[in-house]
Amino acid sequence: MNVHQATALFRRVLENPDVTEESDFFDAGGDSLLATRVLSAVAREHGVELTFEDFLMAPTPATLAGTVTAGPVPGGPA
Repeated sequence: MNVHQATALFRRVLENPDVTEESDFFDAGGDSLLATRVLSAVAREHGVELTFEDFLMAPTPATLAGTVTAGPVPGGPA
């Protein structure tokens, strides 16, 4: 997943075309239910299963793209 794909995903889920690569998901109007939609899309489209805790640690498109590329943190939350 690259940052452009992550930004497009945030824009789609949040229904907010003003989201940038540095926009915080929760500051842009996201909540835990919408976050699960992002996580499901990441798993479906990129084959990477992330936890909600992973998402909390990477709440911007830029950081999420980096996390998806690197995969979940070993020894992180299960």
